[in-house]
Amino acid sequence: MQKRFFAVGGCCFTLIAGAALASTATINRTDRDFMISAARISMTEAHDGHLAEDQGDRADVKDLGKTIDQDYHASYSQLSAVAAKTGVTIPAGINVAKNPTIEQLVPLKGARFDRQFARDEVIANQHALALYKHEAAHGSNPDVKSYASGMIPVVEKDVQRAQACAQAVNHT
Repeated sequence: MQKRFFAVGGCCFTLIAGAALASTATINRTDRDFMISAARISMTEAHDGHLAEDQGDRADVKDLGKTIDQDYHASYSQLSAVAAKTGVTIPAGINVAKNPTIEQLVPLKGARFDRQFARDEVIANQHALALYKHEAAHGSNPDVKSYASGMIPVVEKDVQRAQACAQAVNHT
């Protein structure tokens, strides 16, 4: 009786482990690395956006911050669903104290904050856009590619908003 229990338990374990491996088998290193990078970008950008809402001086900077915060929170939520489906573990947090972008923004206030935030957002969103476009074009896993493709129009709008904000901030 005891031997049968272990045999059945072993079969169940094999089936469960096989299913878990099957769900991650379609994820190659490039897709996994993209997901980890996208998670870090999403968390950093959401944090930067929140900082702008709190520390920004101008209404357009605060609005950009709110949009960035919302867009990248949504991005992380979508990515989390893809990660769960594919079995990839993505970071659940960032070390704010060791993030150079955040560390640079924290002590700034008013116009100095606005200029730095707007400039950083142009660069960060252009970088994110390039990352998403590359994954959408060259990724292997259809779920990951779909996530990346879906983020492209969102990030393109964020790039445009950040460029407009940076231009307005620099002209005052």
